[in-house]
Amino acid sequence: MPDPLRLLQVGAGGMGRAWLRTIADNPDVDLIGLVDLDVDVARAAADEHGYGDVPVAASIDELAGNADAVIDVTVPAAHPKVSVDALVRGLPVLCEKPLAETVRECLAMVAASEVSGKLLMVSQSRRYFRAGAAFGRQLAELGTIGSLSCEFFKAPHFSGFRERMAEPLLVDMAIHQFDLSRKLIGSEPVSVYCESYNPDWSWFDGNAAANAVFTFADGTRFAFTGSWCAPGLETSWNGRWRASASGGTATWDGDNPPVAELASGEALPAVVVDDPEQIAGSLVEFVAAVRESTVPQSEVHSNVISVAMVEAAVRSASLGTPVRIADVITDAHTEALATVQDPTLHGVLESWPSPLKAVGLQP
Repeated sequence: MPDPLRLLQVGAGGMGRAWLRTIADNPDVDLIGLVDLDVDVARAAADEHGYGDVPVAASIDELAGNADAVIDVTVPAAHPKVSVDALVRGLPVLCEKPLAETVRECLAMVAASEVSGKLLMVSQSRRYFRAGAAFGRQLAELGTIGSLSCEFFKAPHFSGFRERMAEPLLVDMAIHQFDLSRKLIGSEPVSVYCESYNPDWSWFDGNAAANAVFTFADGTRFAFTGSWCAPGLETSWNGRWRASASGGTATWDGDNPPVAELASGEALPAVVVDDPEQIAGSLVEFVAAVRESTVPQSEVHSNVISVAMVEAAVRSASLGTPVRIADVITDAHTEALATVQDPTLHGVLESWPSPLKAVGLQP
């Protein structure tokens, strides 16, 4: 058996603690250090999770020397710096979602991955639900998908930054459902029309509700309807899904095994496999990709498209018109060329024949 992968985790907040538990449960990895701007918080988190002998520090510089890879669990605004710093040190990175706050920053991170030759993967945890994977297997048997929909209705009282965001639902939550739609449909989004709004009873400052319809390259429509201020009869955090296909229909409540019916009226059983779920699934795939030099499903180039779906939806809601995903990525590339200061990263961005080809949106 290979030696455990030595991990340096950056970020010791609430999600950082969840990652500490996940690392502890995986025999293929060892935590060799914990980094946080607040060293006292890092020390307390490490001690609480049985890592009393693991060193803590305020910067990657102090602990990176003994690491094989980095887990970036910092706030989204810090992802570009933390992940790029790790990559240039020759360390592969598993980064919490979202990859960055803007597609412009994401493209610079793609460039850093290319320069370093090291893996940058994003933990899109909704891709790792056993029931969701069973839903995907049913869709694959039902033929051509005409429409896929997701209803998401929750009423969380977060306090803090989310309740002050301009587009909290779209920016902080919907990337999960948008990204999962790509996996379930098996095609890439072309455009979106979105409307966002804030009901008068909302406790959010910004728009806590939205309706978005994406058109995919294969003709499929994906409709997202959601709200973060919807008390009563709440859905799963995964949302409630329905797919209409040429060979039948499948539904998933977001928690339990999905249900599908063929056009003949015959039930299509769900096949639920006992795979690791959520961030545990992300970690398993990351370790395998690092060891075997394979490309995981949320590798940085591809994940840019999911971030672009969010940015396109926000732009559409602002403009009141449909927005093309390709335009968002092309505009972001222009912005990156104008703002990236690092000459090496700028050179990579400039060398791309097309940013759309670079992220896999065009062949």
